[in-house]
Amino acid sequence: MSVLDRFIVRAILGAVLLVLLVLLVLGALLMFIDQQDDVGTGHYTSLGAFWYTLLNLPQLAYELLPITALIGSLLGLGGLARGSELTVIRATGVSIARLASIALLAGLLLVLFEVLLGEFLAPPLEQAARQQKAFSKLSNVSFGGGSGAWVRDGDLILNVAGQSSQRQFGSMQIFEISPQHRLLSVGHAKRAVAGARGKWQLSDYTESRFQVDRVATEPPAQRVLESNVSAGFLGVAVEDPKQLTSRALWRLISYFRSNGLDTREYVFAFWSRIARTVGVMFAVLLAIPFVLGSMRSAGTGARMLLGMLLGVGFFLLQRLIESGTVVFNLNPALLAWLPTTLLAAVTFGLLARVR
Repeated sequence: MSVLDRFIVRAILGAVLLVLLVLLVLGALLMFIDQQDDVGTGHYTSLGAFWYTLLNLPQLAYELLPITALIGSLLGLGGLARGSELTVIRATGVSIARLASIALLAGLLLVLFEVLLGEFLAPPLEQAARQQKAFSKLSNVSFGGGSGAWVRDGDLILNVAGQSSQRQFGSMQIFEISPQHRLLSVGHAKRAVAGARGKWQLSDYTESRFQVDRVATEPPAQRVLESNVSAGFLGVAVEDPKQLTSRALWRLISYFRSNGLDTREYVFAFWSRIARTVGVMFAVLLAIPFVLGSMRSAGTGARMLLGMLLGVGFFLLQRLIESGTVVFNLNPALLAWLPTTLLAAVTFGLLARVR
């Protein structure tokens, strides 16, 4: 890496880091304020809310990095343009393609940081935050690693394997025990949908009831389960697909397919994670045509506003496509790549027009 490469990469990464820190502070403040409604429930205190917020910062950084990469690149390269450093660099014969390759190097470093956050650091810390909050607020929930959430409701012990929507869960196991702690029955539903007033609609429910001299087995049928455990409570215990690692999502996709369940939300989340990570590179490259074009002499505020508008537009497009994927039964893999593909097309189109 030459001196020029280090100079430009350092300018981009420094600005991205500064923007990320500012947005993390604002996001952490809003998250901490939002937790105040739960403070006082059980043993959940303000200190617990602080730790919950702190443990969620890597996940927040993972979600914000594509936007901060764009804003930071605009600020970093824009500062070089206003200080005439880019003008001197171009005057020495450095081409647009050379500048793009240096910016791409900074983008690759940010992609590695995004992978580190999304695959290794953020998921376990976010899970630890949810567990800490759940254990502080409630005393009847346990987490079984990859086996889902275990919840006790009176004489029933429920095990939920996965959540496919806000009120729908992939499968549920029900263990009924006697007051003497003897196992009375074991049931399994391939799908559980939360209804009103604590009622659950269980699909393809099979049950084995243990009697004195034999085991009576019920054939698959529909069952209505009345429970004090709500979908909102289980939503704390079961991970959101957007917060799972790529490896965990792939295992869930295989599990859902083998059980004939809907995998669209998980397939979209899987490919969306990959597409968003790749999009970080194009977000960095997109800053070059702006700082060398119409915004060469623009101020920091104008560049910040442009970056926010582009980043929010990218975010809203991704959320809109996510809703269309689930509602209209569209191809989730292709649509997950659509925002990143559009970002890449706009980036290369603007770069081709820079002189």
